[in-house]
Amino acid sequence: MKRLQHKWLMACSILVLGIQSFAVGQHPSLLLSKQDGALIKTNLTKYLLLQQSFEAAKKIADKAVARPIDVPVPKDPAGGYTHDRHKNNYTEMYNAGLVYVVTGDEKYAAFIRKMLLEYAALIPGLPNHPQAKGSSPGRLFHQALNDANWLVYSSQAYDCIYDYLNAEDRKKIENGAFRVLCKFITGDLQSWFNLVHNHGVWACAAVGMTGIVIGDDEMVQQSLYGTAKDGKSGFLAQLNQLFSPDGYYTEGPYYARYALQPFYMFAQALNNNRPQLKIFEYRNKILQKALQAALQQTNTDGMFFPVNDAIRDKSYVTNEVMLASNIAYGVYGADESLLAISGRQPGVLLNKYGVQVAAAVTERKGLLPMFQYSSVEYTDGADGKEGGISLLRSGKENDLTTVLFKYASHGLSHGHYDRLNILMYDNGNDILSDYGAARFLNVEQKDGGRYLQENKTFAMQTVAHNTVVVDETSHFNGKEDDAEKKHPEKLFSQLGGAVQVVSAVEKNAYGNVTLQRTVYMVTDKKGKPVVLDVYRTIADSEHQYDLPFYYKGQLIATSFKYTANSTAQAPLGIKNGYQHLWTEAKGQTDATAGTLTFLDGNSFYSISCLADKQTDFYLARIGANDPNFNLRREPCMIVRKKGSNSLFVNVVEKHGQFNPMAETSSGSSAATRSMRVIQNNADYTIIAIQFANDKEWLLVQCNKDYQAQAKHSLTVEGKTMTWTGPYQLVRGE
Repeated sequence: MKRLQHKWLMACSILVLGIQSFAVGQHPSLLLSKQDGALIKTNLTKYLLLQQSFEAAKKIADKAVARPIDVPVPKDPAGGYTHDRHKNNYTEMYNAGLVYVVTGDEKYAAFIRKMLLEYAALIPGLPNHPQAKGSSPGRLFHQALNDANWLVYSSQAYDCIYDYLNAEDRKKIENGAFRVLCKFITGDLQSWFNLVHNHGVWACAAVGMTGIVIGDDEMVQQSLYGTAKDGKSGFLAQLNQLFSPDGYYTEGPYYARYALQPFYMFAQALNNNRPQLKIFEYRNKILQKALQAALQQTNTDGMFFPVNDAIRDKSYVTNEVMLASNIAYGVYGADESLLAISGRQPGVLLNKYGVQVAAAVTERKGLLPMFQYSSVEYTDGADGKEGGISLLRSGKENDLTTVLFKYASHGLSHGHYDRLNILMYDNGNDILSDYGAARFLNVEQKDGGRYLQENKTFAMQTVAHNTVVVDETSHFNGKEDDAEKKHPEKLFSQLGGAVQVVSAVEKNAYGNVTLQRTVYMVTDKKGKPVVLDVYRTIADSEHQYDLPFYYKGQLIATSFKYTANSTAQAPLGIKNGYQHLWTEAKGQTDATAGTLTFLDGNSFYSISCLADKQTDFYLARIGANDPNFNLRREPCMIVRKKGSNSLFVNVVEKHGQFNPMAETSSGSSAATRSMRVIQNNADYTIIAIQFANDKEWLLVQCNKDYQAQAKHSLTVEGKTMTWTGPYQLVRGE
């Protein structure tokens, strides 16, 4: 993946020359000020969200103040006592600092002072953490990322009580705790600190915010431009390289959520202390675009789509998004889309921007707007030329159907081998799903809360996704370095209207096989979208092609006959994720389409797939070779074809209704009846799909000329068709 562009190097060089030496100003000054504290105090009883947020912080602080301070010697991995204690300590100091600034009650400042002095005595003598396993060990925690978290929050607590402390206390705390950890991160872990990655963002924010508070210009410079201060790494390089020009975060929406917090925190600290940087204007307001892009990559329930290493339980009500959306609302102006999010979050940021959001929510008296989801697409890569991601949507508010088509670059170390993967959501439900990451975050019994081995052996592998696997081998043979060098290419797209379409090609995942997928969302007069999925494989020699569909819900019926392995089961394969799939059944059909129908919620859904007598249908389930029960037991259907060039055509439709209260069901059968391939070559793919009531759709797709203004003329079964653009869909009534 191409990284730092020449223009960004030039911009960084100019900024380095233009920065003046840092001078310590008033405290606090990172995310809030004394004036903010007074503003919060004045408005506490006026705005419910503000009051709730302050009371929540005060509750944490009061419990901490009443309890003996405990700063144990680190020994446990994530989820263990010492890990959680140090995490709770920085959370408690942070909240106590906020409460101190608002109330002026010195018991909170005294608590922070005592805690930080304990850390100043502990940290200098700490070796690398005994539970560290990777190349970036922490001192207080098993990984340096958590040490960076500690610095981000503890530096804010220190900022809040800076004026309360005497010179001797400051010297002890700064030299014993902050400088030691920052030197460890920028020295011993220099390559990690300079990494362009969400870990690097947290590291830069940690060192930079600490440097601002203690008045160390060298630390601030390193955080902005990397340890060499040449702009090839550091905070500005992170802004340049991790986001595409339209705000897509290369590690995926889950990690965009996590990275937005240090991005916005450090940006706010820089805006307060180095306004000449104009950080919120940087790269054409890239932070504003990043937040909007992340929010568009959520489901109607607010959950982030589980692309790449994603834990499926994170939504926009998390603290990370609350902080970013509050700051963006204040910095970039009152934005109704942000208010739609902020009004559904449990609190606000305790600074002037949080007051603004709380006031706006109160003024609307509970009548908050809905977040406006739309069909959107984002490019990937620093220059926007490394593929991307498209979101096709139909419907409004909760009655929304979304198809996510991923043709982005790998996604750094958190990427999965899932080129041309699709996901589908309807009415908030997960219809065609993605496993996400195999991890129990901070659950000590599950490998110390780290990523599990099954994350590599299954969740990252291609067969764990809704995309083609060739010869039971993952894309790029499961090698991250190779995957990072290449990316898919979008061929054409059309968003909005009754027919939406995106087409992309992947030429490098296997070297000798080209993968091309085109996804259509067709909305009929009744507003129920039908998804047409055309997946072509092109090769010079014969291969085995598998296309999995992971679905949520209960299997109702299949149109193909199968033999179930009811008494004994074996894994589907021996490696590349296949070893984790139980083969529950295998079937074939004499028809031209094989259909699987399942029930999710109160609706029926069907996947109908182009078939012939050589097409195999496998019903499989995750869970084989998993003695520790680390994987979820989820079902999938795998369509298997063999040959050189192959064609998968799939129709995904929603139909009927099930009412468990009335004990009735209707429309439980799919409308798709049959499929015909009229032509499939280098020029055109032509498919006829027969639906119930003798309705036939004729799809003509161009495989060479994708220009929107290109004119085409073709004779199809004796009839001449003329059209403009890369496809033509004729829907018979």
